[in-house]
Amino acid sequence: MDLEKHPAAPAPVPAPAPAAAELRASDADRDRIAQILADALAEGRLTSEEHSERLDSLYAVKTVGELELLVRDLPAPGTAHTSAAPAYAAHTTAAGYTETVVAVCSSSARKGRWRPGALTRAVSVMGDITIDLTEAVFEQQVTEINVTCVLGNVEVLVPENVTLRGYGSGVLGNFEVRGEGRGETDPQAPVVIVRGFALLGNIEARPRPGARLVDLADRMRKRLDG
Repeated sequence: MDLEKHPAAPAPVPAPAPAAAELRASDADRDRIAQILADALAEGRLTSEEHSERLDSLYAVKTVGELELLVRDLPAPGTAHTSAAPAYAAHTTAAGYTETVVAVCSSSARKGRWRPGALTRAVSVMGDITIDLTEAVFEQQVTEINVTCVLGNVEVLVPENVTLRGYGSGVLGNFEVRGEGRGETDPQAPVVIVRGFALLGNIEARPRPGARLVDLADRMRKRLDG
């Protein structure tokens, strides 16, 4: 029997935790930054071109630190602002899905004079969905539509002078956004962002020829004052 004392093995030194800025960004992190950018666009702190460039980077960068760089020159949410904001800002909807459109082996549509929320979710499973914004009443500067399509078809229609952005992909399917950037010449026009994933299905977003929103700021102010 070995009675000789042996020194205890040193405890392993834990690896240092990564700094917060080095952490991989989550969907919640991206949503938070997207809201700051949307507020900045509505308040006139960013032009539509600057907003578009930063939004493109938002979905390309990987870490929290890279996300924060996109808004380091912008005020945090909830900070008091003194600059004049467009009429849309008064009706910005709180975060969270305000409406869900579902079609399972069926069809569903939103069209005509309706008020889309800041966030709308569309789910199509072997069904057809049409989201027509050509006659919609926009109550916020930025409207986002999140689409999941499996063996189905989803179509999003917008007025010609609305700024349209798309971020998505398809697996044995199609995700297509046409006419991006056509609304950038109208600084008062709403911004519509379509994000989606198509599996053996089709997601298409495009402007409807001839459909335009006219006198956007004036119309919003009249409705607010009335």
